[in-house]
Amino acid sequence: MKSVKNTIFAFALSLIAVSAMAQNKKDIVDIAIGSADHTTLVAAVKAADLVATLKGAGPFTVFAPTNAAFAKLPAGTVETLLKPENKATLAGILTYHVVAGNLDATKVMAAIKEGMGKVVLTTVAGGKLTASIVGGKVILTDEKGGKATVTATDLKGSNGVIHVIDTVVMPK
Repeated sequence: MKSVKNTIFAFALSLIAVSAMAQNKKDIVDIAIGSADHTTLVAAVKAADLVATLKGAGPFTVFAPTNAAFAKLPAGTVETLLKPENKATLAGILTYHVVAGNLDATKVMAAIKEGMGKVVLTTVAGGKLTASIVGGKVILTDEKGGKATVTATDLKGSNGVIHVIDTVVMPK
């Protein structure tokens, strides 16, 4: 009888622990905020007034440019985009980095394979990103022909997943 009580007690404790872990899981915005490599992205999300949206239920797949990716843009571009009068343009660029759904690396790779080497993803902004594999790495090609390499995958949050990219992709 004591063994049954111990088992029930252990099961109850494990349920409490799992529940606590699920409640403490960060969303994609919190993950970005916690990353020293994404301070420019976080500032841009705030300036574009997208924090509440990206904290929503989702799920979202975010291709998150690093600070170094933003630094590749022509001088003054980031500063100009962060101005209040450019909020709509900035929001359009940022939502071009977001795809509806929870596309972890396994799903992206499977879609590329199924698409015979590439898959076209529709972004929340309504644009298209083409994912392919070049030299063993996932490459995103934007509508202007720009290319970004996925450098880290599957940063999983409560409302989606983040994949880190080394270049800002741009809509038409």
